[in-house]
Amino acid sequence: MTVQITIRDVPDRIRAELAARAARQGQSMQEYLRGQLVKLAERPTLEAWLAALRERKAVAPTRVPAKQILAHRDADRR
Repeated sequence: MTVQITIRDVPDRIRAELAARAARQGQSMQEYLRGQLVKLAERPTLEAWLAALRERKAVAPTRVPAKQILAHRDADRR
């Protein structure tokens, strides 16, 4: 099932930019905006991404000493 969405009070310059982007991709503005909304909705929020990162760190808490990082960096420069 699909639903219609209306967005009001979009500034003229923003509407013009969106129309130009749609045209560059050979799409109507509706097609372009639908695609952008899908991409936006499929991306995790910053909060969700940070929570997943914290969870991974909790499961595998590894720490590499700064001296070891610098030694590897310096070895690659020789």
